[in-house]
Amino acid sequence: MTAVATDAPAAADPRKAGRYVYGAAVFLLCAWVIVPLYFLLINTLSSPEAVNAFPKSFIPEFDLGSLAFFASFAGMLSALKNSILVALLTMVLSIVVGAPAGYALSRFDFRGKEMFRMLILLTRAFPLPLLALPLAVMFIRTGLDDTILGLALVHTTLAIPFAVLITFSLFSGIPLELEEAAWTLGCTRLTAFNKVVFPLILPGITASAIFAFVISWNEVFAAAVLTIENRTLTAFLLTNLETSPLHLKFAGGFILVVPALIFIFAVRKYLFAMWGIANR
Repeated sequence: MTAVATDAPAAADPRKAGRYVYGAAVFLLCAWVIVPLYFLLINTLSSPEAVNAFPKSFIPEFDLGSLAFFASFAGMLSALKNSILVALLTMVLSIVVGAPAGYALSRFDFRGKEMFRMLILLTRAFPLPLLALPLAVMFIRTGLDDTILGLALVHTTLAIPFAVLITFSLFSGIPLELEEAAWTLGCTRLTAFNKVVFPLILPGITASAIFAFVISWNEVFAAAVLTIENRTLTAFLLTNLETSPLHLKFAGGFILVVPALIFIFAVRKYLFAMWGIANR
């Protein structure tokens, strides 16, 4: 009896240690994400003098001087508008192209289906710098260089693999019998899709749109190479990185981070719903 009582606490120790390790890992991961965002917020909501001062304060002054300087900087608001337009256009194009492709992959059997899925993934295997020169030449010849549409097409190419794979997995999680039941009740394939499948796939469509928006919003290389007058915010900040003051860099980084966070927070319920559908 004594040996059993002595061994019981020892058997529980590994599980307790595992919980401590798990908690520490979660804490470090949260700190890795939150601490840089917090310092970015502090320096954005502080005066230019406080941003350049040392030591740094851990409490923001709630001074809008840095943001006001950002808004008054020549070309900054135009670059911000370009980023929004390109991201929204990329979001629409990736859904219009990616969702039908995901539906076709999940519902139809055709020759070369697996090869097609592999080719979709291979589009992410080619580094964008390798394609920069051919893209620039092609865009100059077609008149798409330095345009919102041309840059949106490049960003759509980057976002389509995610849109196709996400919608494919979600369409595959919706039983075909639901559509077949709608067909027997007199619905066409399109009507059955609109009334039965689309409400269920809406979380996946929203998640795909989020990924496309964030990919376009954060992309910098293609925007810097293919645009001159109509640069996005990321490309504009990159070209002015060496000459811009420190408080402008913090304000620019804050403007780049916040819209994506707000967008994800606004549609978080669709993300959780998508997770539930994907695990059916």
